[in-house]
Amino acid sequence: MTTGRTVLFVCVENAARSLMAEAIFNADPPTGWRAVSAGTRPAASPNARTEPMLGEIGLRLPPHPPRELTPEMIDSASMRVTMGCLNDASCPARLKSRELRDWALPDPARLDDDGFRGVRDEIQRRVRLLYDEVRESASPPSTA
Repeated sequence: MTTGRTVLFVCVENAARSLMAEAIFNADPPTGWRAVSAGTRPAASPNARTEPMLGEIGLRLPPHPPRELTPEMIDSASMRVTMGCLNDASCPARLKSRELRDWALPDPARLDDDGFRGVRDEIQRRVRLLYDEVRESASPPSTA
């Protein structure tokens, strides 16, 4: 039995950006896809503002605490998206050698509430684009 394809969202603490991306993606994933998230140095708990910021757009936190990125997660992901940790010393070299995208988003924990919302909204915008890309790649080529 196949579990489908997975998008892996990675940030340093798995406390805000990657958790929001996972929640947003999994709210209405393309058929056969799901998202997971992890951190290179996971925090003990989500950022206190992550849950209320997701709540503002009708979403909830993923059902797991911040968790550590594993080699298995890297290897099994169909698509890997870092949230801006590629310049951080904590980003594993193995991840850097894989095909991935870096969204280079600022850490919202360092921003005020409006800045935090701006990061959330940008993640939401990029996830919508990712949906379109995934759906287009699954569509048969047109014969027109």
